[in-house]
This record gives sequence, C-alpha cells and structure tokens, in this order.
Amino acid sequence: MEANKNNFKESTRRLFLLYTFMPIIVLFILFLIFTLINNKIILANETMEANETINQSMSKIYNEYYKEINRMAALPLVIDYAVTRANSQDVYEQFYEFNNHQKVKSVFHIIDVKGIFVASSAPSNGLIEDMVFKDIVPRIPPTATATLTETNHIAYSHDRFTLYTFGKAILHNNTVVGYLVYQLYEEDVQKLIFVQNNEISVITDQHNTIIATTNNIAKGLMNKFNPIYDAQGYIQLNNGRYYVSQSNIPTAQMKVYTLNSLRIEKYAYISLTVFIIVTSILLWVMVHFLSQKMSSRNTASIDKLLFAVNKLQEGHLDAYVEIKTGDEFETLANQFNIMLNRLNELLHKNEELSNLRRLIEVKQLQSQFHPHFIFNVLEILRYAIVVDSQQAQEIVMILSRLLRYSISNDGQTVLMKGDLNHVIDYLKLQQIRFKDRLTYTIDVSTEGQNALVPKLLLQAIIENSIKYGYQHQEALFISIRGYVVGQDLVLEVVDNGDGMDDRRLAEIRDILSSPDNQSKHIGLNNLHRRLVLLYGEQYGIQLQSSPDSGTSVTILIPYEKGDEGV
Repeated sequence: MEANKNNFKESTRRLFLLYTFMPIIVLFILFLIFTLINNKIILANETMEANETINQSMSKIYNEYYKEINRMAALPLVIDYAVTRANSQDVYEQFYEFNNHQKVKSVFHIIDVKGIFVASSAPSNGLIEDMVFKDIVPRIPPTATATLTETNHIAYSHDRFTLYTFGKAILHNNTVVGYLVYQLYEEDVQKLIFVQNNEISVITDQHNTIIATTNNIAKGLMNKFNPIYDAQGYIQLNNGRYYVSQSNIPTAQMKVYTLNSLRIEKYAYISLTVFIIVTSILLWVMVHFLSQKMSSRNTASIDKLLFAVNKLQEGHLDAYVEIKTGDEFETLANQFNIMLNRLNELLHKNEELSNLRRLIEVKQLQSQFHPHFIFNVLEILRYAIVVDSQQAQEIVMILSRLLRYSISNDGQTVLMKGDLNHVIDYLKLQQIRFKDRLTYTIDVSTEGQNALVPKLLLQAIIENSIKYGYQHQEALFISIRGYVVGQDLVLEVVDNGDGMDDRRLAEIRDILSSPDNQSKHIGLNNLHRRLVLLYGEQYGIQLQSSPDSGTSVTILIPYEKGDEGV
C-alpha cells in the first residue's frame, strides 16, 4: 500500500514537471526569436535617435554662435572698442553673458588690423596669437555679410583645445578696424555628442574632416572620416562592423554620424542564450521543489505568523503579516497587525512626550545663565567707573552689546563666529579689570566659525577660568581653539590657572555625569546637561586638569554648517 502511494506521488510529480516545463520551453523559443528581431530594430532606432539628438544640439550651438558673432561685430560698443579701446569691461560683459549660458563654451578674441589682441578671454600666449593672426584672420571675409566658419584645432593652456572657429570682420564706415573670433572648446563639444545608447559619434565638415568624435578609431588619414558601406549597409572599423546613421546640418555644412557596434548585438545574443539556459535550469529546480512541497503549503500561514513574531522580538516594528486564506489564520494575522499599529502609536506618543520634556528642561537650564553673567559684568563696570570715566563709557558700550546678545530671542542656535564676538567682548571687559594680568588667544578654523552652536556656549567656561584662575597666581592666560573633526565640532578652552588634583577633578566629573545639579558649579553643569539634552549622551564637555598646570575643557557637539543669515 505504501509503495503504491509513493508511486502515485512520483507519477503526479512527473506529470506536474512535464506539463509545467513544456509551455515554458515553447515560450523561451518564441522569446528568443522575438528578441533577435527586436534587437535589430532597437539598434537601428537608438542609432537614429542619437543622431537626431546630436544633430539638433549641434545645429542649436552653431546657430547661436553664428547669430552672436554677427550681433557682436555690428554692436556699436564693439566697433567703438576696436577703434578707441574704450569700455573694455562692457565688451567683456557682453561676451561672458552669452558664453556663460552656452553648453559649449568658447575662447573670445578681438584683434586689430596690426595683429594686436586688444581683448581675449584666454591668457596671453604669443604662439597662439601669432597662429590665429596669420592662419585664421587672413581668411576672414572683409565684408559685413560674410562670416568665417572652419575646423581647426588649437591647444590652449591647461590642456584645453578648440576645434571650431567663427570669425567676423569689425567694420567702421565700411573699413575693417578689427576682427572678432570665437573658438569652441573641444571638451564641451565632446560632452554634447556623447549621448546614451550610442557607441561612437562623429561630426565632420563638408570635406569629411573630423571636427569632433567620441572615439579616435573613426579617424582616418589626414583626420578624415570616409565610411565604406558593405552590402548590408554596415561599415568596417577596426575589425568591427557598425550600424551607421548619417544626417546633415545644412546651415553649418556639417555631417553627423552615429555608430553602434554589431559586437554589442552579438554579445547580447550570447548573454540572452546564457540567460535562457541558466533560467531553464533554475526553473527546473524550482518546479521540482514546488512539486515536492505542495503538501506543505497549508503550513504557510503558521510560518508567516511565527516569522512576524520573531521579527517583532528582534525589534522590527514593521513586521506586518498579510494572509488572505479566508480562515482563522487570516483573523489572527489581522489582530496581530492591529496590535502592531497600536504599539507603534504608543511608541510615537511616548517619543513626542520625551522630546517635549527635553525641550522644556533645556529652556529651564538656559534661563540660569543670564543672571550669573550680568552679575559678573556689573562687577567689572563698578571697578572701571572708579578708575577711568572714559574707559567706563567704553565698558558701557561693550556691556550693551553683551546684554543685547544675552537677552535677544532670535534663536537659541547661532553662528560660532557670533558667539566668539560675544566672548571677545566679555574678555575685553575682564582685561580692563585685570590689565596685563589677563591675556588670551582665539584660534577657531573658518569651518568652525561657520558652525551652528547653542547660544552662550563658551560663557560658563570662560567665567570659571577667570573665577578660579587667580586664586594662587597673579597672571592668567586663556587659549580658545576650535576645529572640525569628521562630523563633529571640537572646542577647547585651556587656562594656566591653579588646576586641580585628581580627587577634585573626579568630584566635578561626577557632578557633570549626574542629571541633578546640587553643586555650586551651576554654569558648567548646566552647559553639559544642555548639550546632552540637545545632542545625546555621547556629546558634552570633558575636563582635564592637574595641580599647577591649569585646566582644559573640551566641548564636543555635532557639526552643523550655518549661513550668514543665522
């Protein structure tokens, strides 16, 4: 009985394989025939479309330059400049306004009748100027109606080449007073003719001289391109056969050729054959396995639910289940999805509440800075009024800037350079108080000065340096440095004050690591807590100190580039 059961199962499997694979083979054969025909059509269409695209682009460039050189040559400003050399800036503005809007850029020259280059957009080069004057200028027609257009290759500085020249005589009272020359850059033309779905592009003049090409194998003797077609309409190039599409640009007397290699088509056929073989093998294996696993499809719903539960345990909150069986498993899947939606909603609400609490705490911490700061500044002003009234006036001006900056509500993030100006004002007041006993240096990179930082970022640290730096010494030096490392901004404030021993340093570090501030170091603790709340636990301040060697405070925050309007 068991043997009969196994034979029936095997027979069913073989019939399933046979009736499944035979239609696939027929479809593959039809697909191969269709692909062979379609590839030839696609190759021809892509080559012709590329030719049309290049033709339109080159026609547009040629017509725009042809109109522009005729406009410029007749412009009173240019004629007057060729005669008097006046208003050169306006002449250059005319050129650059046109040139900057072109996909193909050019070199611009104005040459007087003596061969002097009175205006040029290229650096001065005697050899090039001599070549242009002797080889190109003599062929420029001395009339207002004719324009020189020709192919020539000239090497300019920085390995830049020109390949096509427009020349026009500048006439004043029917007398030639100079020549206007535009020369198109080769690299821009090559970019223009490098289009998708095309292997080689060639632009020639009416004499088949190559103006530009994307592949040097098209160049023949004397830089000519003379394609020879075989009976099937293909050409032979470098031991390869190419399909060619040709068109003319009548206004420019140019020819456009686009070529696609038949080797690409051959490789496509080989790739297609390999694809069919590999796909057939994979399909055979897949169908073979499917025939064996048909009996296990009823367990698919349970597998989906278990997979989703495991994903949820791993923290994937998007592990939704889709079961469309119309039975109890579909109901379970729907209830699981509803539970997952409610879980996501609760997490989202919790995150919003956490963010709101964080912002409120930051506002409360920031409010503690201002009274402390004002008290210190007024103490400095009290000393200055007694000593020097003129100096007191200066202090009042600085103080007004300090207070205006401290209480302004323009935003709690500012450019680092603005916060540094605030620090400089504060240190100026302290220098008035301590005279030569206080010196400082500030070295913040340009990139660092353009960073967005919390307002009054360095205030508490500078205050602490001055407050504790004079306890056992007469003079104090403060160094402020800032630079960007990777994605972070690093600020260092170093003083040469008394420093602190390991016990005291550990005590302050413990204070900073605690979210509750119960010490007298309100400013330092608030600063650290503020940075942690804004940016996360990996950011904040770090202290380094040793007795009689000063204290170093390092601030680490994410780097965010600001702009001048912040």
